[in-house]
Amino acid sequence: MGLLIKNAIIVNADKTGQAPQDILCDGGKIARIAAGIAAGGHETIDAAGKKVLPGLIDIHTHLRQPGREDKETIETGSRAAVKGGFTSIMCMPNTNPVIDNAMVVEFIIREADRVGLCNVYPIGAVTKAQKDEELTDMAELKSAGCLAFSDDGKSVLNSRLFRLAMEYAMMLDVLIIEHCQDPLLTAGGVMNEGIVSTKIGLKGDPGIAETVTVARDIEIARYLGARVHLAHMSLKRSCELIRFAKSQGIKVTAEACPHHFTLTDEACSGFDASTKVNPPLRTQEDVDAIKEAIADGTIDCIVTDHAPHTKEDKEVGFDGAPFGLIGLETSLSLTMTELVKPGIISLNQMADKMSAAPARLVGLTGKGAVRQGYDADLTIIDPDKEWTVTREGFVSKSKNSPFIGRKLKGSVEYTICGGRVVYKI
Repeated sequence: MGLLIKNAIIVNADKTGQAPQDILCDGGKIARIAAGIAAGGHETIDAAGKKVLPGLIDIHTHLRQPGREDKETIETGSRAAVKGGFTSIMCMPNTNPVIDNAMVVEFIIREADRVGLCNVYPIGAVTKAQKDEELTDMAELKSAGCLAFSDDGKSVLNSRLFRLAMEYAMMLDVLIIEHCQDPLLTAGGVMNEGIVSTKIGLKGDPGIAETVTVARDIEIARYLGARVHLAHMSLKRSCELIRFAKSQGIKVTAEACPHHFTLTDEACSGFDASTKVNPPLRTQEDVDAIKEAIADGTIDCIVTDHAPHTKEDKEVGFDGAPFGLIGLETSLSLTMTELVKPGIISLNQMADKMSAAPARLVGLTGKGAVRQGYDADLTIIDPDKEWTVTREGFVSKSKNSPFIGRKLKGSVEYTICGGRVVYKI
């Protein structure tokens, strides 16, 4: 028995359907898109009044397993993903042990298959144990199932190693995702260095810690003719550097997170450790610049940087708390509320930034569009439904969100992965 979605207004990156269509999913694929498809015993969903998007894809998630299952597991992270409309997620390698060998990759893939909610693709470490000393066997990791490589949580500071990594990535046709932050410049900063940090007495992290690494990575990419993807951009100056690099034909792509186009460093004034993120929340000028960069294509995709932490870890005080917030369950609605509803981007652009572009960047064929013959990964949303973020509503194992209590527009009604309903409201 297949799955039939009736009365679907389809939103792809390139266009939105003008008339309702029916979508027949069979054998894990979109078998047919047409008006008036007979139910024929198929499980049926009426999508009247809703929008049907390609399943969301997050290329920047932290699932914590193996090693910190008290914060999140592949199972709880997958539940959070499908509740947020994601059908594919890519998990960062800063686990314990680090995702730097085929055995860990195979464990994650097996566990994701056992859970069976969404597609989980491990991201391999660039350097062994993320120590910035020796490259991993990237060919082995790719063969095991890694689509991209990163030392996220920290930068690859050794410029020679980073060059070699980019050269190997070119040969293997895989993406390098770089965390742009020089720790010698950060020097233990816990929030953005500026007026607010000075006023409340917290040690500041200067923006140049990000921009000097952005500039270095762009220059290495230009020299090699290689591509590089810059993670969680947070600054106006970073956007300016990327925009100029793209105008020069340099193969640089970039991502941004909802918290960096939603919150400013003023949010840290309440000393809520959920606002302690890396890179830190910046100024209103930076928030506005990130929004502009998303709208004009300087920023290629929107990611969550879902970073779960236990209540105990976050309650040790702002200085001592770990960086990060959870984002899988709020990402779509924050994007709708902050970008789509104000007219900064269209629903089509959202479908591009949150599905088509991520699929394109990491080579996920058959995903990122609602199209006959593509994988039956779909997200059905009510774009106008208002809801309030609550602590109890999170299915993530951790609850470290600064958005609790906030009213948002846009609700995920159904998530369909491989033609199966894996979440419904």
